[in-house]
Amino acid sequence: MAFADALGIDFPLLSDWEGEVARAYGVQYETWKGHTGVAKRSVFVVDAGRIVRYAWVSDDALVEPDFNDAVAVVEGLVD
Repeated sequence: MAFADALGIDFPLLSDWEGEVARAYGVQYETWKGHTGVAKRSVFVVDAGRIVRYAWVSDDALVEPDFNDAVAVVEGLVD
């Protein structure tokens, strides 16, 4: 929510507590530091037609995406 608040985002963001979406998108570690079912660090932008317009995934949980790339895609969708 802090990310959305900082950017003034007024559309839904997904927090996948049960891991259902991570499994569906293929971004779940089998095992990570002794834990199973943990989502990989990832960012997806999905448009109103449910088409993935941007995807970023890292196997390294310490690597963060350039959020500006995702924001640019979102801005392009709302123009």
